[in-house]
Amino acid sequence: MRLKIMLDAGHGYETRGKRTPDGMREYEFNRDAAAFCKNELEKYDVDVYYSHSDSKDIPLQLRTDRANNLKVDAFVSIHANAFGSGGWNDASGIETYTYTTQPSKSTALAREIQSHLVASTQRRDRGVKFANFHVLRETDMPSVLIECGFMTNPEEAALLRTRTYRQICGKAIAKALVAFYKLKSKEHNSLYKVQLGAFSKEENARKLANRLIKAGFTPYIHIETK
Repeated sequence: MRLKIMLDAGHGYETRGKRTPDGMREYEFNRDAAAFCKNELEKYDVDVYYSHSDSKDIPLQLRTDRANNLKVDAFVSIHANAFGSGGWNDASGIETYTYTTQPSKSTALAREIQSHLVASTQRRDRGVKFANFHVLRETDMPSVLIECGFMTNPEEAALLRTRTYRQICGKAIAKALVAFYKLKSKEHNSLYKVQLGAFSKEENARKLANRLIKAGFTPYIHIETK
């Protein structure tokens, strides 16, 4: 059976308080990073779902219910972090959360994603942490919540605004999922047919087929009679 992954762009456009001090909404980053992640994952044999919507803020219970009803294999919630009471500060870096009592597979997945994100972004490694967040507690599958940088840090807020950084984060998360679940690319499963020509004698076609087999190809022989 194909692996199923749910991507969760945290919060929504109108979620109160989820802003940089100068006004960028967290969801703007979250949704783009999730979209880049989905685009990368779609190159592989995996079904990818969203828990969020661009038209309204989906309640947390509906998000986790959807994941559980679809019986996805992993739930990945993408966020941007914040610290303090709303002003700028120097808190920085990447961190990945899983639930306090999740099985070892969730922690292993969190570490894989954390490692790929830190390597790709070159931001401070704040490590894998444990928390009692709803999306981690109420999901039946390995679940992680990723914080891709601080909206309250001027340098990281500037990065979070850019398409380039959003793409870097989305692709890093996707590559971590590919590595962790050992996903095979769709290209790997493709079959390309090449017609080499026609022969007046069947024996000549068979000889060529045998040479192709020895070279590692799988020939297809179609015999027509006039």
